[in-house]
Amino acid sequence: MSITRREFGRVALASAPAIGTLLRGNLAAAAVGPAQPKMSQWAGVQLGLNVPYSLGTGNNIAAEDLLKQVLEIGVGALELRAQPVEHFLGSPTVRAAAEAAKAGGGARPAALTPQQKAEVRTWRLAAPTSKLKELRQMYEKAGVAIDILKVDDLYAISDEELDYFFQMARDLGARAVSAELPETRSDTKRIGAFADKHKIFMAYHHHAQAAAAIYEEAFTEARYNAANVDIGHWTATQNASPLPFIAKHHDRIPHIHVKDRRLGTNGGENTPFGQGDTPIRQILQAIRDNKWNIRPIIEFEYKVPEGSTRVAEIKKSLDYCRASLTS
Repeated sequence: MSITRREFGRVALASAPAIGTLLRGNLAAAAVGPAQPKMSQWAGVQLGLNVPYSLGTGNNIAAEDLLKQVLEIGVGALELRAQPVEHFLGSPTVRAAAEAAKAGGGARPAALTPQQKAEVRTWRLAAPTSKLKELRQMYEKAGVAIDILKVDDLYAISDEELDYFFQMARDLGARAVSAELPETRSDTKRIGAFADKHKIFMAYHHHAQAAAAIYEEAFTEARYNAANVDIGHWTATQNASPLPFIAKHHDRIPHIHVKDRRLGTNGGENTPFGQGDTPIRQILQAIRDNKWNIRPIIEFEYKVPEGSTRVAEIKKSLDYCRASLTS
């Protein structure tokens, strides 16, 4: 899929900033100065990776082990799920799930019972969050910035736990918390209130929903409600380029998920980068040329070809993005 230079000019010129310099201010507001990652950064655009998801390890992995894999790939920014963070803090639930996975119990743990959820809540409200500075320093010393904190089951937790996760994001230097779009529309208003309170973006991730309309409504509910546009899902489910929406609302998009998919009318499959219909190159170049403060985050989902490895394919995806940004 492509967008002409004339069409791009129209959408870029029409994209007035929605909320000024919130993205830049949000980074500056972190308690410790933001990292200056150099890995996977080209033409002024920092590429990142959604982990542990993209690695296929399951979410309950130790933060130290995860960092080793990130450095093997050579990526300098992350959308990081909360489980490795809580593992580092000593969560009995996360550590037990990690040990079960190592013992062959599967990467996906069983759903928690109500009693277990209550125990998790009690642990979180007494967690040694002062250790978050140590975790952040460990990653930043290695040249890796924790840019986005992804939280599972966000809509089912208590207000106190929401404060816990938004403060966790701030302590880690993240620009946003992310989660899937909720099934209950009123949840974006509830979560948005916490985003405004903490001045940390809440970036909602879409799949096949009518994303543009949902996002634009959520933007009116809270100043820090934001969009995590998945450019592959958008291409496959909307049969259209997401670039016009990104250009219009770039100040409300802390990060995008980068993957290649075919148009829905062309099968909708995930493909290696450059083989589908998603306008990856045009979108990355638009971020570069307009200096939009959007972090492109690779979310690896296509089938690993026979004879290759997941790490090798992620590196190929990074290479495609590098070539797009340096051409």
